[in-house]
Amino acid sequence: MTGPLLTGRALITGGTSGIGLAFARALAARGCDLVLVARDEDRLKSTADELCQRFGVDVEVLTADLADRAQVDTVVARLTDTGAPVEVFVNNAGKGVHSRLATDDTSEHEHAIDLMITAVVVLGAAAARTMRDRGHGVIVNVSSVAGFNPQGGYSAIKSFVRTYSESLSLELAGTGVQVTALLPGWVRTEFHERAGIRTSSIPSSLWLDADRVVADCLADVEKRRVRSVPSARFKVLALLAEHAPRAAVRKVTARLLSGRR
Repeated sequence: MTGPLLTGRALITGGTSGIGLAFARALAARGCDLVLVARDEDRLKSTADELCQRFGVDVEVLTADLADRAQVDTVVARLTDTGAPVEVFVNNAGKGVHSRLATDDTSEHEHAIDLMITAVVVLGAAAARTMRDRGHGVIVNVSSVAGFNPQGGYSAIKSFVRTYSESLSLELAGTGVQVTALLPGWVRTEFHERAGIRTSSIPSSLWLDADRVVADCLADVEKRRVRSVPSARFKVLALLAEHAPRAAVRKVTARLLSGRR
């Protein structure tokens, strides 16, 4: 398929705040109708009203907790509805993980895995097979440059999302379906506050704007790139983290973590 990729209806998980909301705005500005998925019904409705009024697009809402497998299935049903097809799927919903790995209560890690691995795989499979059968579509999975560093459960999850996305892109090669993994760095959203993550030690030069992150990602999607790392500074950091000796990466990461405790 050689036509434009970012057209039609877009479904965005976690679409009422942060990077998800930035995707919603950017895609609505391109004329895409939207399906927003999130847990907070009131926030979903207010966000939908705002986007409708601002961009003149149709916005559906689905209230779902994607850590709950039964509720994930409601989103699967929407992704596979051929009567109102989803052309662009942004797998964005996520949370920070603040718990240590060596803990007697692993519930936070289990919840994060349900939300950011199980849901990503289940929804990605639904979107992939539906788009493959149709012969076109876009899947964006939000990973992180943190996935290159051994920084706990969150990094491990985002490492999975990156590898999963690249594997899915290979499986769908030649089908007309574009898969892109977005690997942002530090982005100014409410994400870190919600997770209870201290950010005061992060240099201001490392912070990115969510709209800039999404604009860079969509440009990479249009170029049919499998990996999108917004900004030159994070491209360099990701390159170093991925290709430097792992012992060196662990040593640098340990120093960064000790400075934040």
